[in-house]
Amino acid sequence: MVEHIVCFKFKPETTEEQVQELIRRLKALKDEIPTVVDLTAGKTFTPERGQGFTAALVVRFNDRAGLDYYQPHPKHMAVKEYIGQICDSVLAIDYEF
Repeated sequence: MVEHIVCFKFKPETTEEQVQELIRRLKALKDEIPTVVDLTAGKTFTPERGQGFTAALVVRFNDRAGLDYYQPHPKHMAVKEYIGQICDSVLAIDYEF
């Protein structure tokens, strides 16, 4: 199994509506990309611990090939474009277990 974890730090001018729209778009990927086994996304309820990162995404794949399929998928690329508009920084980590 492969876990893909992404943390988001939003631009100061990003609105709560934009944050919620990102979370909605991220969650939709679960049904739009067939290699996604499981996906969760949300805002932190402990912002003081996140070093400015206040939302996260966790995606599970069966293997690296699933992640490799996901990365360039058009639906994922569209969400990445939106992320670029509203985020200052993104931190991603992938690991196998």
